[in-house]
Amino acid sequence: MPNRHGADRVIHGFPHRATMRASLTALYRRLSPDGVHRYPASVTADDVALDDEEDLHLGAQRVAHALVRHLQLPEARIVVSFRPMEYAAAVELTAGPEYFVELNDRFRTRRRDIGAALAHEITHVLLHRLGLGFPGTAENEVLTDVTTAYLGAGWPLLDAYRQDGVESQKLGYLTPEEFGYVLAKRAEVFGEDPSPWFTSAVAYEAWVRGRAEAARERTAPPLAGAGWAERRRYGLQRRRGRASEDAPYAFEGGAPATGVSFSCPVCLQRLRVPAGRVLRARCGVCGSVLECAS
Repeated sequence: MPNRHGADRVIHGFPHRATMRASLTALYRRLSPDGVHRYPASVTADDVALDDEEDLHLGAQRVAHALVRHLQLPEARIVVSFRPMEYAAAVELTAGPEYFVELNDRFRTRRRDIGAALAHEITHVLLHRLGLGFPGTAENEVLTDVTTAYLGAGWPLLDAYRQDGVESQKLGYLTPEEFGYVLAKRAEVFGEDPSPWFTSAVAYEAWVRGRAEAARERTAPPLAGAGWAERRRYGLQRRRGRASEDAPYAFEGGAPATGVSFSCPVCLQRLRVPAGRVLRARCGVCGSVLECAS
């Protein structure tokens, strides 16, 4: 996991949009909807908190054990060590059953972020054991952040993002807004509201921006919940048989279009339905039933 300090190095927006979407689809395909729903509640603040009175190594191991249990990995001996290193943290991916995690020495004095760093690294173990990964290293790190957040262990990664007079820090590979987006996708499915957990003001702001992006996808045509202006634009483009470059849908079959493809707002799998009809579409990956006015 990268070791970033300084507000000038924090990227904002949604530069990893395509990989995030592919990650959510891959996660649902690998775990199945039932498997994803085995993670109904996020880790609590007490699970990942490490105060100044607790022994550093014992406390880090306690937090790591809590994350192993949350991610439903086999119980095993966890070795957490601290050393000077370029990155924030690293994990040794072995056949097990032990887990070996190394944390940057700076976490000795930044205990509040130990849970965030451990969550990312222990999710690497989960993905390794699931055999789930992408060809490139950068894509795999995005997959790890998405999985951590979507399975309920990743809100501390966003809360570790801080920009104030005392410090500037960001953990993970996703931008702050992208973490907010994935947490919002999770919140839609599980009915969670992570906003009370954020202690960082800028993390909360990023969550709000990510939530707005997730809401926009949930109400985009051809979904029936789209607003009047979006519906009107969609209708004009359907009659012409050609969607604009920034549209979240694509048409097929001439003018007017006879078919439309769009992303499932839950798992982002691409779906195709007849155009010009009011119907229900069922996603074959996550099982969501979607009301469409296509």
